[in-house]
Amino acid sequence: MFFGEKFRRKYALTNQGIVNVKKATFWTVVVNLVVMCGMGILYFLMMQFMNSLINGADFPNASMYTAAVIAFIILSLVTHFQQYTNSYTLVYDEIAATRVGLAEKLRRLPLGFFGKRDLSDLTETLMSDMNRLEHVWSHVLGYLQGAYISTALIAIGLLIFDWRLAIACLWGVPVAFILLFGSRKLSKKYSYETKGKGLDVADNIQETIENVREIRATNQEERYLAELNGKVDDFEKTMIRTELVTGLFVNGASVIMRLGVATTILVGAKLIMSGQIDFMLLFMFLLVITRIYAPFDQSLALIAEVFISEVSAERMEQIADTPAAGGSEVFAPQGHDIVFRDVIFAYDEEPVLNGVSFTAKEGEVTALVGPSGGGKSTCARLAARLWDVDSGSIEVGGVDIKTIDSEVLLGDYSMVFQDVVLFDDTVMENIRLGRHGASDKDVLAAAKAANCDEFVKNLPAGYETPIGENGARLSGGERQRISIARALLKDAPIVLLDEATASLDVENETKVQEALSKLLAGKTVLVIAHRMRTVEAADKIVVLDHGVVAEQGTPEELLEKKDGIFRHMTQLQAQGAAYRI
Repeated sequence: MFFGEKFRRKYALTNQGIVNVKKATFWTVVVNLVVMCGMGILYFLMMQFMNSLINGADFPNASMYTAAVIAFIILSLVTHFQQYTNSYTLVYDEIAATRVGLAEKLRRLPLGFFGKRDLSDLTETLMSDMNRLEHVWSHVLGYLQGAYISTALIAIGLLIFDWRLAIACLWGVPVAFILLFGSRKLSKKYSYETKGKGLDVADNIQETIENVREIRATNQEERYLAELNGKVDDFEKTMIRTELVTGLFVNGASVIMRLGVATTILVGAKLIMSGQIDFMLLFMFLLVITRIYAPFDQSLALIAEVFISEVSAERMEQIADTPAAGGSEVFAPQGHDIVFRDVIFAYDEEPVLNGVSFTAKEGEVTALVGPSGGGKSTCARLAARLWDVDSGSIEVGGVDIKTIDSEVLLGDYSMVFQDVVLFDDTVMENIRLGRHGASDKDVLAAAKAANCDEFVKNLPAGYETPIGENGARLSGGERQRISIARALLKDAPIVLLDEATASLDVENETKVQEALSKLLAGKTVLVIAHRMRTVEAADKIVVLDHGVVAEQGTPEELLEKKDGIFRHMTQLQAQGAAYRI
């Protein structure tokens, strides 16, 4: 009924969230009924006063009413406290758990999901959508559902007293909500448009900030600012239209509902004049009507937010419905050979790998080379199960990695990719991410092996120097060396290096390669590089071209192939090395 699966998904509630809404609804009903009891005390007090005034009867003992008022105040305080606790405190605990749960779900999703969603879009879900749902959960759902139930109970009581006055009093409530919920589809449509325009603005701001150097270097400030201003204007216009349309329906519904006061007075006056009811019955209805609309006041004021929250909830449910990269939490491979067996993979509908098969043996360095777009980086990411293959299989030590939980699997991997990710922390802590709890001695050893000492000694606080967001205070080569040190510290049996030395000068590249050759001994190493000198000492080379294995063998074997791709690339790079300006 009220709290079924459809209701849960509509507002992105968890099972505990449903329980919390039920509790908030219950106590809202109790509070509304207690308030009506206060109206009852006032009614009986007024009735006794009128009886005393008209008939000259003695006014009853005031102590009885005093006791009733004190009891009402105590009961009101207790019930309002319970309503507050169950409407707010429980919801805030739940929203904290929901945020953690959402972050945990995002952590376990395959990277393919993030390739389809913009960072600003996900940020909007984590921040704005969650905030909007938090407000709806705490301020609207319990109050609105409680208002439905308490109004229905009060309506039954009013119908028992006098059905004519009851209809005159309550007719506006269903009409108002029919009007409101009849406009839901239109409000939802405009809410989607508003959300889309808001995301466009967020995307543009993020893009501008991330590329501010390039924008300034190419004198494109005016063009980017004009584009941003245009999107902000579109967002503002859409927001105004959405709020205007919703506001018209909300205020129209409120006016219709309040017309019940006028109709109650008119019908009551007519019934009194015809002698069918007395004044006190009308007085009772007028007392009730002052409170019967009150439960809806807050809900009506926030009903627009309820409609918009359904859009936010749908976005939340899309994440919740995305299958996580699950699997067994037990990983016991027989060695760490990586075997690709007829692997087929595509990003969306764009094919990248088509029947790739090769073996990267434990204790050897296997290099993936070939023209850009051949699928080298994709192979490395598939080997770590950052994506899942569409067809075929990838095995590590005889175990299909698709059957292993990705988090467990990655415990056996160290990775240094071309795009380095660092955190706004010290050099020491960024390296320590490679192995949680590693001693300072181990961190420093890994840093020295990765040739970090040279630039760290020039930093203000050495290894305790904060490096800024994503290492903004470091050069590209310095950032990459920290990433290499992090991988060396982890000391995992499988190492993936994707253009790991691309940002280093020749001298530092040589030093890092010397360190890698010593510290990676006995491991399964998969190296991706475009510079042939980087892989000339590899045990095996796999040449990928247009998503297929074009050649594989030792460097010497491939150099002997007269028309081979590897030999051709080596010759081209040798010619390029001789080029002078």
